[in-house]
Amino acid sequence: MYLSRFLSLHALWVTVSSVMQHYPSVWGHYDVCKTQIYTEEGKVWDYMACQPEARDMIKYVRVTLDPPDITCGDPPETYCAMGNPYMCNNECDASTQELAHPPELMFDLEGRHPSTFWQSTTWKDYPKPLHVNITLSWNKTIELTDNIVITFESGRPDQMILEKSLDYGRTWQPYQYYATDCLDAFHMDPKSVRDLSQHTVLEIICTEEYSTGYMTNSKIIHFEIKDRFAFFAGPRLHNMASLYGQLDTTKKLRDFFTITDLRIRLLRPATGEIYVDEQHLARYFYAISDIRVYGRCKCNLHATGCKEENKRLLCECEHNTTGPDCGKCKKNYQGRPWSPGSYLPIPKGTANICIPSISSIGNPPKFDRIWPNISSLEVSKPNQANVCDNELLHCQNGGTCINNVRCQCPPAYTGILCEKLKCERDPGGCRHSSARGLLLSAGPGPLLLPALLAARGLC
Repeated sequence: MYLSRFLSLHALWVTVSSVMQHYPSVWGHYDVCKTQIYTEEGKVWDYMACQPEARDMIKYVRVTLDPPDITCGDPPETYCAMGNPYMCNNECDASTQELAHPPELMFDLEGRHPSTFWQSTTWKDYPKPLHVNITLSWNKTIELTDNIVITFESGRPDQMILEKSLDYGRTWQPYQYYATDCLDAFHMDPKSVRDLSQHTVLEIICTEEYSTGYMTNSKIIHFEIKDRFAFFAGPRLHNMASLYGQLDTTKKLRDFFTITDLRIRLLRPATGEIYVDEQHLARYFYAISDIRVYGRCKCNLHATGCKEENKRLLCECEHNTTGPDCGKCKKNYQGRPWSPGSYLPIPKGTANICIPSISSIGNPPKFDRIWPNISSLEVSKPNQANVCDNELLHCQNGGTCINNVRCQCPPAYTGILCEKLKCERDPGGCRHSSARGLLLSAGPGPLLLPALLAARGLC
């Protein structure tokens, strides 16, 4: 009996251990910005680093083509079938819905029959290059969380560059080169992401594995985000703590996965051969049926929500921050310089909230003014953020700042900033005379603050 019970418990432990290995508790999902906790001082906010959920970012994209008249159908033209390049009786006509292939068909729901796709004009001006720039813009900083996937309805291009911008399209840098012959096209040795490592993960490579010609089962091009994550988080992305630590401490790595815009530069259509058949130029064109970009709004770990407002994505900032990316402190919350949140320590991270300015906390109130509850000012609990500074005198009523994280209060006072009289917690409250005596006995209090600031040259 005891043996069977032991074996049952052992089997249960093996099962639980297996599950825990696949779903580790130290991932750090960062899906909550703050929670209320109870302390000796009452209810206060406990702050955490937080970020929006990843989503399909194509829903919010704006696309532009260069040249703008590169889409087929105006005027109507014929082109060759995808599967049989010598059947050239297909028609593209922008004035007829069934025969039109506008840019928005790069982003519509897939799985329709027949499939829908954007298509360029044919290479009728050969030997002049058939170049197309497809720019995807979000007017918002995006953090990529999954592979970028481009599905071609035509053959995959012989030459292509994927580029990114971090400054809304003002400057561009290559993400990856694609070619049937990397050395000939870009003077680069061919590589794949599998050839990289933690130390070379930021290397810009040219790959040949996505550039075959007319093959109906080979239409997809990837830019591998997850394979790069795996260098730090392991093959199945189980060790996310390691990845978060790297992202937190290496700005270049963090910026590598961050974009405001993407640009697909199509430089040479699929030919399927070494030479171009000038007698059948209607065989050569670009056609894209789907583009997938998954990511999250970059909110500097200060928000879990991102909303669309006036056709623009905006972070729903917390931690007393503001701005499209929560990139600055709100008015009256500039008690210390703004800082992004931190993924560390796992799993809650560090919120680095903006704290009240000296002008909103340090200035003395009138004698009969009631100080607001500090939790309403959203000052973090002591072990989560710097709440005081001996130079700026955030601690009130003679309190002493300890390691910039808490105030040591005189006997008569309490609160995170020593802003409350202890007697206020008594049922009878504080009488005027006793309150006056407490203020006088507590040492330098609110009424003496201007003089202290003036003496230090701070006002």
